[in-house]
Amino acid sequence: MSDSSKTPLLDKISTPAALRALPETDLRQVADELRIETIDAVSVTGGHLGAGLGVVELTVALHYLFDTPKDRLIWDVGHQAYPHKILTGRRARIRTLRQAGGLSGFTKRSESEYDPFGAAHSSTSISAGLGMAVARDLAGGHNNVIAVIGDGALSAGMAYEALNNAGAMHSRLIVILNDNDMSIAPPTGAMSAYLARLASSHTYKSIRDTAKQLAIRLPKFCTTRPGKPRNIRAPS
Repeated sequence: MSDSSKTPLLDKISTPAALRALPETDLRQVADELRIETIDAVSVTGGHLGAGLGVVELTVALHYLFDTPKDRLIWDVGHQAYPHKILTGRRARIRTLRQAGGLSGFTKRSESEYDPFGAAHSSTSISAGLGMAVARDLAGGHNNVIAVIGDGALSAGMAYEALNNAGAMHSRLIVILNDNDMSIAPPTGAMSAYLARLASSHTYKSIRDTAKQLAIRLPKFCTTRPGKPRNIRAPS
């Protein structure tokens, strides 16, 4: 595998289960190595580099904390799913991205069990996740459903319709807003302006800093994952 000497931890991760077996203290290095591998792969194949780089730490955190693929992780559009593909058993083929017979540039259900939803169009993740959450409830399941949507994709009407329905149906659904300014084109409109004002406001920054200081002082707590218990500190 190319550049394996630069990515010793990543070389040991063939599935998210292997990632979850690592101590929490290794995650920073895993993220750094995942970023190196993503840049190297996209320099060969081309593709949406910025979107993937914007979610490296988020990708590591989600696969570490949630029991994927039992927990359903949905990436809106799929541009940002390159690091996700590397961690879910497709690293050996990552340099075939967007090539004939190679990996898809988006998430693809037939490609991996870790891709529960495939879409090349934006703003569909919340509605897809809601459908999976409702189906889970009808079947008596208890797994998590997580939809990751960006600030650009959130500006479309389909996302608002899904949020409206999700609020009315009360199915347990986790929606993560990835407001990192990594959309393909600069987001416009009232929601984009609101998020920009919110993130730069004194009130938001004060609350965020207070929460960070509080999280540092929180005691560690134990969470049980299939196989063994682990200690996880509240995120800072």
